[in-house]
Amino acid sequence: MASPATGEFSDVIDWTEAMEQCGDDEDFLRELLSDLRGEIDAQIVKIDDVLKATTNDQSFLHIMRASHVIKGASSNLMCQQLREGATNLEQAAAGANEISRDDESALEAATEQVKEKYAELKKAVDEYHAFLKKVGV
Repeated sequence: MASPATGEFSDVIDWTEAMEQCGDDEDFLRELLSDLRGEIDAQIVKIDDVLKATTNDQSFLHIMRASHVIKGASSNLMCQQLREGATNLEQAAAGANEISRDDESALEAATEQVKEKYAELKKAVDEYHAFLKKVGV
């Protein structure tokens, strides 16, 4: 069972802090990180589905909720990159949600902003998956 070297994945997770959160129980931390992977993947599917569908009055609310779940879960496990990506997506979706559906140009610009923030989150998710693979989770 490979443990990450100090600083090696510091952009993905603060391993020392995460271990402290888990009472220095590495097996428990690994279990939580695996659970987080499942939760993130489920939320990513929800966001993908929303972005593939025609935008409606609930679209950005769904993205806000899914990104909020990722933000909270990743914060608890000291996964800074995921937390930041989810926070940025949640904020972009909240801004888009405030735009009138009649203001097509503003809505289009906001939708593009949401897609950009989603791409950033997906990059963080990919790096999280790579980290888990590297440490054998």
